[in-house]
Amino acid sequence: MDDPDSRVVSEVRRTADAIGSMEVRGAATIADAAAAALRAQAEQSDATTAADLRAELRAAARTLDDTRPTAVSLPNALRYVLFDLDGETVEAVRDAAVRRATEFCERLEHAQTDLGRVGANRLRDGDTVMTHCHSTDVLACVEAAVAQGKSLSAVVKETRPRMQGHITARELAALGVDVTLVVDSAARRYLNDVDHVLVGADSIAADGSVINKIGTSGLAVNARDRGTPVVCAAQTIKLHPGTLTGHTVDIEMREESEVIDPETAATLGDVRVANPAFDVTPPRYVDAIVTERGQYPPESIVVLMRELFGEATAEPWVEK
Repeated sequence: MDDPDSRVVSEVRRTADAIGSMEVRGAATIADAAAAALRAQAEQSDATTAADLRAELRAAARTLDDTRPTAVSLPNALRYVLFDLDGETVEAVRDAAVRRATEFCERLEHAQTDLGRVGANRLRDGDTVMTHCHSTDVLACVEAAVAQGKSLSAVVKETRPRMQGHITARELAALGVDVTLVVDSAARRYLNDVDHVLVGADSIAADGSVINKIGTSGLAVNARDRGTPVVCAAQTIKLHPGTLTGHTVDIEMREESEVIDPETAATLGDVRVANPAFDVTPPRYVDAIVTERGQYPPESIVVLMRELFGEATAEPWVEK
């Protein structure tokens, strides 16, 4: 057959572009889009053999996986869809890929609802939470608490440089939450008035470390100093299987134009602009990790990870 990379369908490439540009954001949304894109590859492929179709699906997975190195929900989605595609005919492989992609997306939708119920149990009527960045898992917890009749307030950090906190502020306000939007550097000032720091995660390592939007780690350290509990809301698709064998989580570096416009940068002279997208919060600064399967102390997350993934860390789209 032709080079399988050349046979990746346009829907996969569009999805990869949207994930890479952050038009599609949030771990659950990224995972859902990736699984749907692989389903499109299976449905639209004109491969004539089962081996050719498997090669195309692996090529599509590589295209998607290259977009966001820190968003572990993405490879977890790809791993799920590509598992056990050993059929001997094109139809068998196609049917298996479509079925697994559809199953993954349906389970994903159910998982966030379950997670929201678990997280809502930590929130009491009258509580104030502080958020960082934008997380659909965090929003699910708040939405479930509001549905239970609890009145909540939120202090929302803007989360520079992309200001994802503005999205969070708007969505929380739409739920009826009393929202105060603050610049990132004002977080410590408001921690005495906060009952919980509630953050999401791009991925969670086997030791319970939380990899999330840059600024999360500093917020967690300040919260511990103030005695404010830090809760991470994260679906199990965000667990990082590779860290079971000591793999280091990659931290994505983004364009300097997100931090400063080219015209202003030119006036600074020989100055390098660094724009790390994420940081790592050690487990000692995290009080609980809330998932759709319950809440766990960070040191116990490795047990859940082994239950879900075993010791396998293989990525079936990687060329051997």
